[in-house]
Amino acid sequence: MPKVLISDKMSPQAADIFKSRGIDVDVKTGLSPDELKAIIGQYDGLAIRSSTTATPELIAAAKTMKVIGRAGIGVDNVDLPAATKQGIVVMNTPFGNSTTTAEHAIALMMALARQIPQASASTHAGKWEKSKFMGVEITGKTLGVIGCGNIGAIVASRAQGLGMKVLGFDPFLSEERAVELHIEKADLDTLLRRADFITVHTPLNDKTKHLLNKETLAKTKKGVFIINCARGGIVQEADLKEALDSGHVAGAALDVFEVEPAKDNILFGHERVIVTPHLGASTNEAQENVALQVAEQMSDYLLSGAVINAVNVPSLTAEQARQLQPYLTLAEQMGSFMGQMADGSVSSLKITYAGTLRGMNVKPLTATLVHHLLSPMLDQVNGINALSVAKERSIALSETLLDNSGDYTNSIHLEMTAHGQTRSVMGSVFHGNQPRFVSVDDVPLEATVAPRMILIRNVDKPGYIGKIGHLLGEANVNIATFHLGRRTLGGEAISLIEVDQDVPEDIIAKIASLPQVVLVRWLRF
Repeated sequence: MPKVLISDKMSPQAADIFKSRGIDVDVKTGLSPDELKAIIGQYDGLAIRSSTTATPELIAAAKTMKVIGRAGIGVDNVDLPAATKQGIVVMNTPFGNSTTTAEHAIALMMALARQIPQASASTHAGKWEKSKFMGVEITGKTLGVIGCGNIGAIVASRAQGLGMKVLGFDPFLSEERAVELHIEKADLDTLLRRADFITVHTPLNDKTKHLLNKETLAKTKKGVFIINCARGGIVQEADLKEALDSGHVAGAALDVFEVEPAKDNILFGHERVIVTPHLGASTNEAQENVALQVAEQMSDYLLSGAVINAVNVPSLTAEQARQLQPYLTLAEQMGSFMGQMADGSVSSLKITYAGTLRGMNVKPLTATLVHHLLSPMLDQVNGINALSVAKERSIALSETLLDNSGDYTNSIHLEMTAHGQTRSVMGSVFHGNQPRFVSVDDVPLEATVAPRMILIRNVDKPGYIGKIGHLLGEANVNIATFHLGRRTLGGEAISLIEVDQDVPEDIIAKIASLPQVVLVRWLRF
């Protein structure tokens, strides 16, 4: 049975879920990096929160690892390139703490508006400074939400319930989704100019790092309030302090920082800044939810191949995995075939999915095609890193979805350009979930794939089949099946021959020397 290690503190119910699904689980928290590295090779899965760091060294030691599950949204403590290169799926639980994080943002906004922490500290100190802590109402004010994903949408809904107007900026926010959320879609400059409060709910990446900086903060309304419960680094802390000192920004509330744990920070001690120690997901309900979700997701992957909330591979439900299985087999065969047919480096791949496949999640099929196509040429390529490896090698990859698949209810067409030469193969899954090739280099034929095969391109002339049979018979190689296809009488033809024994190299050379033969390849699947 699969074996999972829980290396961070999380709800005991997570271990119970693994056990109930038939997965062996160990709970060992507080291990040092060296202690963890010494045992990690025993496990198929690793469930973590924020304490464990999956470094390249740890991942390299995890020889049997298939999945790392992060109970929470952030995967900053997992080296994604290293995990991807090694073929490890990395999952998170982006929705388990969404409500909790959204509520924390709303709580910080209200605390900013009424200066509640400052007033509390003053009152505890025996002061009675009513006039000092004059607040502002939030009713009727405009909230700018940067990042309108799951958390941002919840924040917008809560703000509307408090009587606020909401502007939303998100490059992926459609007009229809904005209408559904009852928010006004705006570009960033418009949001900065009009918002009384600005809250950030985006991931940290190259496009969002220091999104709120000296230049963008200068575009905001004087007296604006800034809230960040997303990721440290989205707000440039030194620029924010400058804006606070000048009075342009009225106040800021931060739950996240560029360096964490934040024991020292340029904003600490500022009278108009509220800070909390990354508490966005810190409620009993959220901690329970993310622990249960990560256990369920990891179990689904280890037992059925379902990929949910993965950050380095396309997601695939258990039902989708079941439906796609025969197509995944076909994609593996087609990719392996084309990889063995490549002469020189691959420059482009064009994949067309047609018929019933148009309505399916084809991303795993593409990853499988590319993985098995590159495997004969490259070491350390797998189904998780295949697309990134292709990109690194400047292989142009395109996908097309078509309603009509011609004579077949479904089809996959793969066209490869390598060393200036273009080759293609087309496959379909027949009744009974039987994968078959239905054309090679646009020559129609119908062939099942077997472990040992010979591909021959030849000119269609009498006597060819007899000569092939004679050569293989002399070598004591038995022909299991013989698949033939041709474009026209006397024109180019294709043979895919299944054999029961390996074919000696000298026999392949003799076949290649036949006058009708244009190309011959020995194939293993």
